[in-house]
Amino acid sequence: MSETTDGRRVTANMSLSLDGRIHGAGGPGDFGAFVPYVSTEVARDHMRRLHKDATTAVLGRGNAEGFMGYWGPLAADDDADPRDRGYAQWLTSTEKVVFSTTLTEAPWERTRLVNAPAAEVVAELKGTGKGEILVNTSASIIRPLLAADMIDRLYLMIFPEIAGGGQRLFEDGLPATRWTLSFQETGKLGEMALVYDRAR
Repeated sequence: MSETTDGRRVTANMSLSLDGRIHGAGGPGDFGAFVPYVSTEVARDHMRRLHKDATTAVLGRGNAEGFMGYWGPLAADDDADPRDRGYAQWLTSTEKVVFSTTLTEAPWERTRLVNAPAAEVVAELKGTGKGEILVNTSASIIRPLLAADMIDRLYLMIFPEIAGGGQRLFEDGLPATRWTLSFQETGKLGEMALVYDRAR
């Protein structure tokens, strides 16, 4: 199912430490505790699952720059894991909507820059086109969409590390909502892939 009764399904993807952090205490670039888990079999299968029905990628500018710099070359790398290459090819070829207050021209193909509230932009996307809208690892976009109750599915990777600092995805003040676990898988290192659907 890639559509809901009010338009396209909105999904979001995020990796979290056990204490709910999206990065370490060193700041937004501190992913040292996450590194051992992001290329496991469970994580790679999870990545393939989350973009399978998505036709639009929504990202913040920082993530877009990091993602395209890393994944862009992998799209043509015949030696890469097929799951990595598949994700890279999807990301480079799919429609991308990138939130930015500073960029005036998109350096990537098939990309539209926006500078507007996340809920307004995603509401517009829901009413046009087909396929799922994937908000890809951008907490600054996911949080306001959770606040507006606009996310239909959460793809979460939970890594068995306590970061001890760093930003949280789920901040105080979000509306109370109920979610149904629709998939779970645990890897050999204790990492967990979870898929939750919003119970409406």
